[in-house]
Amino acid sequence: MVEEVVQAAGAERRTSTAATASAKPLRLDQISGENVERWELRIEEFARVLGGGIVPGSIVLVGGDPGIGKSTLLLQAALEFARDKTVLYVSGEESGQQIKMRAKRLLVKKDVDLSTVFPQQLYLLTETDLDAILVHAQQICPQLLIVDSIQTMSMNAFTSSAGSVTQVRECASQLREFAKASGIAVFLIGHVTKEGMIAGPRVLEHIVDTVLQLEGDRFQSYRVLRSMKNRFGPTSEVGVFEMREAGMVEVSNPSEAFLAERMENTPGSAVAVAMEGTRPLLIEIQGLTSTTNFGNPRRTSNGVDFNRLLLVIAVLTRRNHLKLYDQDVFANVVGGFSVDEPAADLAVATAIASSLLDKPVQPDMVLIGEVGLSGELRWAGQMASRLKEAAKMGFKKAIIPKRIRKIEKLPDGIIVIEARSLSDAVKSALG
Repeated sequence: MVEEVVQAAGAERRTSTAATASAKPLRLDQISGENVERWELRIEEFARVLGGGIVPGSIVLVGGDPGIGKSTLLLQAALEFARDKTVLYVSGEESGQQIKMRAKRLLVKKDVDLSTVFPQQLYLLTETDLDAILVHAQQICPQLLIVDSIQTMSMNAFTSSAGSVTQVRECASQLREFAKASGIAVFLIGHVTKEGMIAGPRVLEHIVDTVLQLEGDRFQSYRVLRSMKNRFGPTSEVGVFEMREAGMVEVSNPSEAFLAERMENTPGSAVAVAMEGTRPLLIEIQGLTSTTNFGNPRRTSNGVDFNRLLLVIAVLTRRNHLKLYDQDVFANVVGGFSVDEPAADLAVATAIASSLLDKPVQPDMVLIGEVGLSGELRWAGQMASRLKEAAKMGFKKAIIPKRIRKIEKLPDGIIVIEARSLSDAVKSALG
């Protein structure tokens, strides 16, 4: 239980100077139904996750672990967006010199005068007082306002310290009112707690229009920008980036990147096709079994849902009669990527069986399908898109669940092997 001071004694709560007068009720046919034109964002992976661009008057929250690249990504977006429109970048954590050094690193080019490279419409403000920030924003009138981070902002009307639930909630509410009244798009950077949730707790997610999560292993170069909530687009899209010295670089073909270092004809390796939004991704799933030295065998997963790993192991033991009760089982998704959809069950099970039997999976084969408790294989959605991506990447064969209903036409260019059970699929994959 934490004491929450809502308002100082005798203090009058301020309202944003941009707050509009009380709205009047209108019939639905009286409200303008014209589509709002999005502002173009030249970072295509970022724009895809937002739903096609930046919506004027929207408020977007970007969260992620410390050091994952949130500030770098938004500074890159500000540099690109400021070519055509005005941007105000507010930082409550870093000095202006630090941000300029990062911007210089992102824009550095040989034999180019940096004074002509920095966008003239990008303004930088180092301030933590939200009231002062809103005054400056009204004077500059930018199209985009970036606040890094919302946990460092505070309002004088409240005595609690910056980062408290009261300050975070009220600052975000004021910024939302400002965005809706002025038509300025607002991007907020949010800190993440030890549990992996955006600090608040969760009050920010209800206030904003869009919640984006930047994920990835700090020791891996790949980052995934995922949409958790989006009032202006789908919540299933992802963008893939690679962290380099020059900043966050877009990965236009993630499947090729994830499979670049794959060793063929190696036991314990299988390729799955996962759907991230409308984009199919080919990922390598590795399985390893080793005789345990303890009473209870270990089950370790990295990038694979732990409960689904236990389910797959149980089905392999019970239905396929594989002796895994005395084996330590490890499952890993290469590249620091995480997959949680059931369509990867078949690849996980085949990788584990391949390691136990010491037989490699055919190198030109992908595996797609959900594993049921009875050992049956179940159909996965958007199968045609998955198979098209596999064929484009050079795979010749695919094992999928047997079709009960011919409701989806499968593409040409890849040999499709339909299996009714997990046992049949493992036999076909291992030869």
